Amino acid sequence: MPDVLIATDADYVLDDVQAALDEPGTTWRVARSGRLVVPACRQRVPDLVVLDLQVGTMGGVATCLALRHEESGGRLPHIPVVLLLDRQADVFLAKRSGAEAWLVKPLDPFRLRKAAAAALEGRSYHEGVPEEDPAAATQ
Repeated sequence: MPDVLIATDADYVLDDVQAALDEPGTTWRVARSGRLVVPACRQRVPDLVVLDLQVGTMGGVATCLALRHEESGGRLPHIPVVLLLDRQADVFLAKRSGAEAWLVKPLDPFRLRKAAAAALEGRSYHEGVPEEDPAAATQ
């Protein structure tokens, strides 16, 4: 994870994310408002964006949607996003955000690393969504 952009206005979230994802060679940028994420990505495209659900006046879902809008318009490449949800009920919003991964706070390093790795590999990591039973699909 060489270049990570974190959007949060909560120092404890920033500390938790950096502690969980830090490794040699990682560079960190912080946006203290969702409105700053798209301009920061235009300036230098990150490998991963981590969005706090509640960040300033433009939350994580709206910020993710803005990134996807810029991508669809050809103004930015696809950037993997991990969305940090405040509660289980926020999964409803996360499903519509376009984020590759989301997890519900409180954060722990293992789950956060797992979500980030999945997003960087182009896979999904969705907490709070019931697993589909493969046997039920064949019945």
